[in-house]
Amino acid sequence: MLVSTLVFFLSLCGEFVSTLGEKHSLYYIYTALSKNVDLPGIYDFTAMGLLDGTEIDYYNSKDQVKIPRQDWMREKMQEDYWEKGTQSRKSKEQWFKVNMDILIQRMRHSHSDLHVLQWRVGCEVDVTNGKIKYLSGIDEYSYDGSEFLSFDDENMRWVAPVPAAEPTKRKWDDVAILNQYTKGYLQKECVDWLTKFMVYGKESLRPSPPDVYVFAKKSQTSSKKLTLTCLATGFYPKNLKMNLRRSTTSLPDHLLTSSGVRPNGDGTYQLRKSVDVQEEDTAGYNCYVKSRAVQRPIIIEWGKYFCFT
Repeated sequence: MLVSTLVFFLSLCGEFVSTLGEKHSLYYIYTALSKNVDLPGIYDFTAMGLLDGTEIDYYNSKDQVKIPRQDWMREKMQEDYWEKGTQSRKSKEQWFKVNMDILIQRMRHSHSDLHVLQWRVGCEVDVTNGKIKYLSGIDEYSYDGSEFLSFDDENMRWVAPVPAAEPTKRKWDDVAILNQYTKGYLQKECVDWLTKFMVYGKESLRPSPPDVYVFAKKSQTSSKKLTLTCLATGFYPKNLKMNLRRSTTSLPDHLLTSSGVRPNGDGTYQLRKSVDVQEEDTAGYNCYVKSRAVQRPIIIEWGKYFCFT
């Protein structure tokens, strides 16, 4: 039963300060199934590009055409980009078919069962005062949802967490030029594409401030407690700091329940965090939200709200 619902929309407390550091990412995710599942929207092979978690291009084994998912990608990228991208996706689709069969045999699995092979590759950068700094790169494979093989770009070698990946690790590590290319892609080529896409999509990708709401309701675990919840939604990019606090002291993570950052479907994100407190001891709790889209942190108390000055 809802005993108290305190909902507040918080408008901007200031303009965005461009000198704040920002994190941006570009990842490509390829997913192959070992057999057709005959379900709508599910294909033997799919590939998608994600800029800051937002889908920018897509390919599937039915249509076999790489297509833009954002208007600015359609407008900015030339026709030969999509033609070359389509050919690249078709080649990778064939590569996945061959290697799926190899893995099924190596794992001694049955071809009659459904298996999934996935590859995620990309990079993350920091942008501060207009300067781009490479932070990390990911080139990793998973099989049936478990990590299978990943690239260590610092030491320029492949890491095999399971024995079945050892033959592939040895084979790829023996080709020095392959590891050099992989490192170069993560630290240079991927960063170049990420930078280009950020420029092309700057209007669509501009920072969006969060709308922040707080709620209080009876706890589901104890009749003597309340669940205090803070929701931030509509923000972009996805990097956002949220703390539930008592006065100025942040509550430890192990006391909190978090939804994690989730997409809204319109290119923005949401994050929800909750904590259970004694019903008679609710004074002083507040939600602290810090975003690059606002100059000052947003602080809302359960019962009132204000901007930190």
